[in-house]
Amino acid sequence: MIATVVWGTGNVGRAAIRAVDAHPDLALTAVLVHDPAKRGRDAGELAGLDRTLGVAATSDIDAVLASAPGAVVYAASGEIRPDDALADIVRAVGAGAVVVTPALYALYDQRSAPPEIRDPVLAAIESGGGSLFVSGIDPGWGNDVLPVLISGLGSVVDVVRCQEIFDYSTYDQPDSVRYLVGMGQPMDQVPPMVAPGVPTMVWGGQVRLMARALGAEVDEIRETVQRLPLETSVETATMGSFDAGTQGAMRFEVQGIVAGEPRIVVEHITRIHPDCAPQWPAPPNGSGAHRVIIEGRPRIEVTVEATDEGGNYAAGGNATAVGRLVGAIDWLVGAAPGLYDAFDVPLRPAAGKLGRNTHAR
Repeated sequence: MIATVVWGTGNVGRAAIRAVDAHPDLALTAVLVHDPAKRGRDAGELAGLDRTLGVAATSDIDAVLASAPGAVVYAASGEIRPDDALADIVRAVGAGAVVVTPALYALYDQRSAPPEIRDPVLAAIESGGGSLFVSGIDPGWGNDVLPVLISGLGSVVDVVRCQEIFDYSTYDQPDSVRYLVGMGQPMDQVPPMVAPGVPTMVWGGQVRLMARALGAEVDEIRETVQRLPLETSVETATMGSFDAGTQGAMRFEVQGIVAGEPRIVVEHITRIHPDCAPQWPAPPNGSGAHRVIIEGRPRIEVTVEATDEGGNYAAGGNATAVGRLVGAIDWLVGAAPGLYDAFDVPLRPAAGKLGRNTHAR
């Protein structure tokens, strides 16, 4: 059994605890938290399970890493604290652990990551013997392994388009939704998520990963952004009120230009209420989905919907990202220390898991 730590118990961390508990080759040995109110609480309670796991949450990072865990699932946010997340991850890798995380966007395509991010990780790998694999859903499997796999069903491929289409009122992360994405903010205020260069920083690596797998050369990466205001004020069940005239929907693309044309496209279509931007594509369920469209011959379209935590689509997306990461731990433990990306680490069948641990759902 691989001794595994879950670091953070928010949206991703809850799913990570459940995934580690359900994995036949992993043993949850510690849970790290920042919030004092969570210290001492059982991991099963924090994960929303109906049973305890016998692991009490702690804030003692030194003690947890000194125990030499085999793996760390770093589930703390990196969106608004990238420097802190990098420092934490370097620390865990330097302690000799295999670390999996969605937190560092620049390392999704580690080959093109800035030296100031990549070099400390490589130094930690060299000194401590750990490994790092950064992935998620979008960015993540929704625009790396899934579209590349589906492209193999086509005879002619003209454009690969990956879409995330979500009603963000279902996403339980108010700071990110309101301030990073800008929902409910004035229309003359550009949200950090779509400030010039930021979409490329976050999703450009995914475009380059797909191009590499498809044997294509990306000449440049372009960004397009559209934002629309709410026509009327709305009240949401989980995110509160949003005023008329403030941002209610956003659509942007990160385009990989191949031979002068946008051939590899990552697109996000997000709303805070379904009444906003009804002319834009909507998820079949009204809440959220990830879609891959292969324009070519034949035209292929695949839509993925996932739910968790009582039917929540945002939670379902988080759980698939966690599934990809936690499912890679045993492979990474058996591999040489290193910095890995989505095409280094195989997406494998759920071998040995069918019908097991049904109590962990």
